Amino acid sequence: MAGMHLLLSGIVGSVAYGLAGPGSDVDRIGVFAAPTVAFHGLHPPRDSVVTTEPDVTRHEARKYCRLALSGNPTATELMWLPDDCYETRTEFGERLIAIRSAFLSAPRVRDAYLGYAGQQFRKLAGRDSTVGGRRRTAKHARHLARLLHQGRVLYATGVLEIRLADPEWFRAFGERVAGGALAEAEALVAAAERDFDRIRTPLPDRPDEETVERWLLDVRAAHLPPDLLRR
Repeated sequence: MAGMHLLLSGIVGSVAYGLAGPGSDVDRIGVFAAPTVAFHGLHPPRDSVVTTEPDVTRHEARKYCRLALSGNPTATELMWLPDDCYETRTEFGERLIAIRSAFLSAPRVRDAYLGYAGQQFRKLAGRDSTVGGRRRTAKHARHLARLLHQGRVLYATGVLEIRLADPEWFRAFGERVAGGALAEAEALVAAAERDFDRIRTPLPDRPDEETVERWLLDVRAAHLPPDLLRR
């Protein structure tokens, strides 16, 4: 991260949702700005930096914007975290939070949340009956239900709910599916698809890319070397 400027970062995942248990990992995500001149050299800066133990994912500002514009749930939630989950909030981070609705569009929210939930369901279908397998199945089922819930609320209201109001329901659902109630998970997916069809969403058909690009260009201007700005 030498020369990189962290703009916004926070704790996401189970801790942010209120689903964390004693053995849960603490996942972090952030957005950083690379020096603007670095994009013009022989070796462009990395667009993502990922580490494990601790689990930290940081995306360069342009990569982050593209992910959020596509509806990526993990990238999107960084802009909607409860205040106690933020660890770094710079001026550009605050501006990013202020324009978070500009990233949203109805088709991309629907496709992203149903798509990621579908990935979780496919993991459930390949579950095994060992103790470790049951634990993983319960985790995938919780995240399946959480994605469907968050996606529907976001689609219906334009607001992304991060901290779940009833985390015990999601834990119980995970345990039921891990115990063999795969049909309950399949029914939840089908119900969500029907809900997306019937909900009248306030979200636009397309995100506000002009507002997002204005933020990104301001980030680039702010990370030019001072001597270039004086010329």
